[in-house]
Amino acid sequence: MIVKLYTTLGCHLCDEAMALIRHLQVEGIDIEIRAIEIADSDDLMSTYGIRIPVVTSNESIGDIGWPFTLEELRIFLV
Repeated sequence: MIVKLYTTLGCHLCDEAMALIRHLQVEGIDIEIRAIEIADSDDLMSTYGIRIPVVTSNESIGDIGWPFTLEELRIFLV
């Protein structure tokens, strides 16, 4: 599955979200991570600017925004 992590430079919460996604990879969930820099787009800044980190997936409906636990992320993605 393709997982997009909407993030920006210097976002420590985004680093925590990335660690949770990588933990799921280690567990054996087939995830391709795409980090999307929101500062590169006015539209992305408008949509995600106050919500990051936000995770979407090509296999899930909607998105999940911080704060979320490992279990909440797992449920969202699987």
